[in-house]
Amino acid sequence: MLEDRLSKIRRKLEAGERLSAADGEFLYHPDVSLHEVGELADLVRRRKNGNRVFYNLNAHLNPTNVCLYRCALCAYSRDPDDPQAFVMNIDDILGAGREAVEAGCTELHIVSGVHPEKSPDWYFDVLGQLHTAFPRLHLKACTAIEIAWFAQVTKRTIRSTIEDLIRAGVGSLPGGGAEIFAPEIRTQICPRKADGRTWLGVHRAAHQLGLRTNATMLFGHIEHAEHRIDHLVELRLQQDVTGGFQAFVPLVFHPENTRMAHLEPASADLTLRTVAISRLMLDNFEHVKAYWVSLGVGLAQTALSYGADDLDGTVRRERIHRAAGSEVPETLSEAEMRYLITETGHEPQERDSLYRPVKRQGAHWTLA
Repeated sequence: MLEDRLSKIRRKLEAGERLSAADGEFLYHPDVSLHEVGELADLVRRRKNGNRVFYNLNAHLNPTNVCLYRCALCAYSRDPDDPQAFVMNIDDILGAGREAVEAGCTELHIVSGVHPEKSPDWYFDVLGQLHTAFPRLHLKACTAIEIAWFAQVTKRTIRSTIEDLIRAGVGSLPGGGAEIFAPEIRTQICPRKADGRTWLGVHRAAHQLGLRTNATMLFGHIEHAEHRIDHLVELRLQQDVTGGFQAFVPLVFHPENTRMAHLEPASADLTLRTVAISRLMLDNFEHVKAYWVSLGVGLAQTALSYGADDLDGTVRRERIHRAAGSEVPETLSEAEMRYLITETGHEPQERDSLYRPVKRQGAHWTLA
């Protein structure tokens, strides 16, 4: 019975047909071979991207960890009066931008807590000063959660808020804040945060304005297979309409130091299966990332044979996953990124934030 169903799914994929939600849920069945699911995902990955695996040179910037939402899933956020709370000053922020440029980064990934005492103008000013000082550095900045809050407090539309971000120098949006769309799960893990409809609406507006964005899903907490598949189907439906998502990033939940620390960490089986099923369900996404900071370096390498085609980047100064106990290196060099990819039998390809190929000599780079 299982083999018959798996054979039908294989025939669908070989014919280029779309999998149903029921197909996706079936692939999560524990008796369905992880190896076979991975083989199917690798087939799709190679069809889309050949033997290439992408990476970029990037740095992360988190201007503040103060956040009014204080979600149960988050180990990073703090209340304003917490001894570990911080707000970076503009000199330190510009210093981080300068460090990224001097290291040869093409991208600065900027996400923050939603600080209840900082106006949206503070965030826009940070972005504007960074863009003025380092115009070649692509700013991938502001999650849909931040943008929805900016719009709420200024009583402006999502669209006009994103237009302000574009004027400030934002070149694309990260995918953070999606978590799990299903309301029955979301109300338990992040009840005060903007809901799934709002998250999708922000990205829809960004796509309509010509901004490319990423999408994420946080898994391995209290959700089940049907919630993950519902999430993927929602993303796929929006991509059918707007075409603006360029990469999907499955993020493993790290329970340490959160209010959900009683949960067991996600298994390697669940992680690889989710990467593979994401690749199979998201037929209209060009790229699926194995974000090594979230997955761990070794598992991220393995995920390159389970449908992923991108290791993300060098990721200088990432704070959010490390606050939740991630023990990955502080950063990876370009040489290490290339080695990790080559070691798996794939061809490394440096890209910029928009997946354009990059030619490099040390810290100096041009678009190929």
